[in-house]
Amino acid sequence: MLKVLFLLLMAGGLPVAIAMAGSSLLYILYSGNLPPFVVIHRMVSGIDSFPLLAVPFFILAGNLMNNAGITNRIYNYALALVGWLKGGLGHVNVVGSVVFAGMSGTAIADAAGLGTIEIKAMKDHGYETEFAVGVTAASATLGPIIPPSLPFVIYGMMANVSVGALFLAGILPGAIMAVAMMLTVAYFAHKNGWGGDVKFEWHRVSKAIIETAVVIGWPAAVWLLVVKAGMPAQLTVLVCGIALFAADRMFRFQAVLPIMTPVLLIGGMTTGVFTPTEGAIAACIWAMVLGFAWYRTLAWKAFVKVCLDTVETTSTVLFIVAAASIFGWMLTATGVTAAISSWVLGFTREPWVFLLLANVLMLFVGCFLEPTAAITILVPILVPICQQLGIDLVHFGLVMVLNLMIGLLHPPMGMVLFVLARVAKLSVERTTVAILPWLVPLLASLVFITYVPKAVLWLPKLFY
Repeated sequence: MLKVLFLLLMAGGLPVAIAMAGSSLLYILYSGNLPPFVVIHRMVSGIDSFPLLAVPFFILAGNLMNNAGITNRIYNYALALVGWLKGGLGHVNVVGSVVFAGMSGTAIADAAGLGTIEIKAMKDHGYETEFAVGVTAASATLGPIIPPSLPFVIYGMMANVSVGALFLAGILPGAIMAVAMMLTVAYFAHKNGWGGDVKFEWHRVSKAIIETAVVIGWPAAVWLLVVKAGMPAQLTVLVCGIALFAADRMFRFQAVLPIMTPVLLIGGMTTGVFTPTEGAIAACIWAMVLGFAWYRTLAWKAFVKVCLDTVETTSTVLFIVAAASIFGWMLTATGVTAAISSWVLGFTREPWVFLLLANVLMLFVGCFLEPTAAITILVPILVPICQQLGIDLVHFGLVMVLNLMIGLLHPPMGMVLFVLARVAKLSVERTTVAILPWLVPLLASLVFITYVPKAVLWLPKLFY
């Protein structure tokens, strides 16, 4: 009855959050077993969670980076690093998304922010619009895989899994996905005879390599000084931080300081300096320091607009979480989750078969539901089965998020699809066709991540 009501409301064109809350209320009124006030109570308790406080701050940090001119710096850094390769701007697109993923945490922010710059640049350099849209869409899926990640926060809260472990789990798979996409760009470049888009200049490339080395070397230097040399942690971070800012001013780096955002987050969480929620606040402070004080590209008028946009986005996300909370509770209370679990375990007890079925289900659901809603509905259904089959919940969280990100590229509800269609001024049909070739590296990465859990769990097990 509950599932039928939900599907009927969805078919009637209602937003998914209203469909979930409305079907739960109608079922309660029909059954007469519970007071209608239970709907409000469960919705409020569903978002009364400390980890969920990270959501508005991660959204704010991404919006601040987007509006402080950081996207141009990321693009210029990626252009200097890989723009001279064959199919240069395609590689720039992927590398830029890898960097921006460490700040935004969402695929839509990546597609709308950095994607706008990348598609225009690729069209100006003579690339087909369809190729530009395809590579931008594929690389946007890196946003929630490479930390920080809003879907990981939601999943961690729903499945009672460490958000820090989920963040670490996304690093290596994100790198694997980026390599797969760059190999796909290289294939198209070889097939079409494309060259580089900027002239190879050693001083530009060497500067970009130095920037990369600084980003990798800074946390390594802090670790060596604290762990090996025994220096006080706070003093070491302060001294190395001052040296980092001095080097940025001296060498006029493009993107060292913005790229340090995920380093700040992951380093703080793995060392226990702050929780993911506090880390999200630290990311906002870092973004404001860069925008207001260091680069001086963020005005107060723009800051107010960013805050209002953040409030709007946060309200939408948390309303979906609240509605999914009552809907998930009703699924459990009515025995739907237990029935599905019994059916699946009666059908197979092989983890690899369950993962195959779960992938098909999540890919299908991802085409129709927004990731936050899909996570809050699927977690109560699938996580108990994972626990019975011995599947690691950190590994399964990454598999779930990647499936739902691929779903964002498909009609009828793919938000990245619609954002890029608007940015590129293409029809939804042409945009869909443009994205199809890029499903090959994405699905190949999904298969690898699903069936090689060691690639996902190596870093979390190293630190947790």
